[in-house]
Amino acid sequence: MTKPRVGNYFEDFVVGTRLAHAVPRTLHGGDLALYIGLTGDRKPLSSSTEFARSLGMAREVVHDLLAFHLIFGKSVADISVNAVANLGYAGVIFGAPVYPGDTLTAESEVIGRRALSNGKAGIVYVTTRGTNQRGQEVVRFHRWVMVHRRELGGGTTVEDLVPALPEEVGVAELVVPESLNLQRFSDLTWATGGAWVWDDYQVGERLDHVDGMTIDESDHTTATRLYHNTAKVHFNQHQMTASRHGRRLIYGGHVISVAYALSHNGLENVLRMAAWNRGAHANPTFAGDTIYAWTEVLAREEIPGRRDLGALRLRLVAVNNVDPR
Repeated sequence: MTKPRVGNYFEDFVVGTRLAHAVPRTLHGGDLALYIGLTGDRKPLSSSTEFARSLGMAREVVHDLLAFHLIFGKSVADISVNAVANLGYAGVIFGAPVYPGDTLTAESEVIGRRALSNGKAGIVYVTTRGTNQRGQEVVRFHRWVMVHRRELGGGTTVEDLVPALPEEVGVAELVVPESLNLQRFSDLTWATGGAWVWDDYQVGERLDHVDGMTIDESDHTTATRLYHNTAKVHFNQHQMTASRHGRRLIYGGHVISVAYALSHNGLENVLRMAAWNRGAHANPTFAGDTIYAWTEVLAREEIPGRRDLGALRLRLVAVNNVDPR
């Protein structure tokens, strides 16, 4: 009997299967500090206990993307350890805030699959949900991933089922923490470093975020280990030498985090990432690449029941080795 797990291949996924992912994760202040060190993120809600308390939160809040990466990482061993590449996301919603000391667990449901004509791989669609120790949902998302076949050439026939995924997240679906109180916010903008608020952004406006960040091998390997992301495309150079790229791929989520950290310049008063309509990894990134980013303002929407804050629907674009200005 072979005890070590080799992970699921495309043929192993059955629509409707639910997978409870192993290894719960309790977050601590060290996780927050390491995330800041790896990405350069500067959101004071995550870096300052006193700033967070001034806005009604219990203490500093775990960055929304850190919670996302941890839940994503938990799903890798069952979903994408044998992936060619993770391709995209839809309907990503951030729920209850995560605090240091919270324990996160994850589960996924297979909602679709599609064989590729090359006979080497297929696309698997899943919905993944992360919860805290109180059973509160902290993040939910759909993603699709290209997974190797066990039998090259497509020896096993599968029926295609491509699920209908949401085109966007409605503003009524956004979760605003009940404790969030902005009465003192105007006195605290010195802490964010930004002057612009919701009313100042115009639909169609483009913000070039000026700075670039070069990704080192140590950045992405440390990040993926932090998230328990065991996908071979990020770790195994021996295996990736034989791939069409010849080297390891940077975890796409790390690129998203770097781009989001860069976007702080011009969006300093954004309090949290509430949702993603869609997301796609358009091209691979490798160690040594420099990431730049820009943001387009797509919509400005009122949040039901709140007069003190609103939602900006933004499109964040990251490019490598080209200054978009």
